[in-house]
Amino acid sequence: MFHLTRKAACDVPGLFPAQSALRQMALLVLLLFPASTAKACSLALVLAVDVSASITEEEYELQQSGIAAALKHPDVIKAIETVDGIWLHGFEWSGRYQQNTLLDWRFLYDEASVSAAGDAILATERDHREFMTSLGSALVHATDVLSTAPEHCDRQVIDVSADGINNEGDDPLVAYATHDFADVTVNALVIRKEERTFGYFVNKVITGPGAFAQPINTYEDYTEGMVRKLVREIMGLGFAELQSGDLGHAGTRSFARRPPSGDASR
Repeated sequence: MFHLTRKAACDVPGLFPAQSALRQMALLVLLLFPASTAKACSLALVLAVDVSASITEEEYELQQSGIAAALKHPDVIKAIETVDGIWLHGFEWSGRYQQNTLLDWRFLYDEASVSAAGDAILATERDHREFMTSLGSALVHATDVLSTAPEHCDRQVIDVSADGINNEGDDPLVAYATHDFADVTVNALVIRKEERTFGYFVNKVITGPGAFAQPINTYEDYTEGMVRKLVREIMGLGFAELQSGDLGHAGTRSFARRPPSGDASR
């Protein structure tokens, strides 16, 4: 983030008035190497988007446009600016070995950078259409992605969206028991094609500090649900606790639970 501070400082007219070359050099060093005054990265966020066979082409298009529109929403942009920017990575997933990058790590800090990220996601094409739903594999891939974040952030969050339960490969609880999810929060945006799906995500998928599940009824609700979810994730645990009650109509209420004990047999 300090490269932004440096750019902003260099753009201020009259920042370096008529003064000695030595004083100018000293000030420049302070700008380039702020040391303890630099703020730590607030959030590394990974979007994990379900594109398994249960999702039609129309639903896929609503999902992609919904993500892009949510990122560009004024509330999301304001949240990003409030925390001085976030790192974002996105990928789509389906079967055990099907994970395709939508957006490689990118630092978002203002309207222009957020809009560019949304456009990049919107421009991607669906990589797979015929595979099952391997949620455990997607979560493991997401932790691998988090380990490659350009810098260590205060919070690490996986934002998974799906319309069905795991039906191939390891269950999420097995993934949690066999891989390192320490200090990682997994939240879920759940499209309720079946009523059991939401309960499955509440009981077996969401985990970590401040974890919550955000339900929506149809893909037409995707943008609204994603906006609510992103704002909560970006603003952090305190905001999530503050908003943990009814957030509007029943279709957008979200639920949180305690972090799992790590027992995969539950």
